[in-house]
Amino acid sequence: MDKTTTAVLAVGILVTLLFCFVSIYLAAIAFIILIVIVMSLMILQDSTFLPQVDVQLREDAKAIVLTNTGNSPALRIHVALIPMNIEYDVESLAVDGSHEYLFASMIDKVKAVITFSNEKGQSFSASYILCAAGEEFEPLKPMFPIFGWK
Repeated sequence: MDKTTTAVLAVGILVTLLFCFVSIYLAAIAFIILIVIVMSLMILQDSTFLPQVDVQLREDAKAIVLTNTGNSPALRIHVALIPMNIEYDVESLAVDGSHEYLFASMIDKVKAVITFSNEKGQSFSASYILCAAGEEFEPLKPMFPIFGWK
């Protein structure tokens, strides 16, 4: 456990024991709040060092744009474009950073397979199908269209 989590846990147990002398109900409420806070801190620790590299076509379909939307730098990025038989590497991509790979002509449809790693050496991979006429990724789009969304 992290030092912060251990300190919060120790103080929370102490407060819970103090409330136990006042009222058992206050102690139960304090204990439940303590559990929620400690679980939140542990979930927060699990979500560190996670780069997320997204691949999109530029508006004019003459370049591929890599964007790191994670919370850690992406290292040793390898991109393979299928069926164009193009492979290239990017050494690193900072948080909220982007990189463009230009083409001589426009691209109609391509599949991009990327592999990358984080600062701890964990490797990740993803594949994206990119189409010049396709719809853009919408993170807020509901799974089932309800109430005439858009």
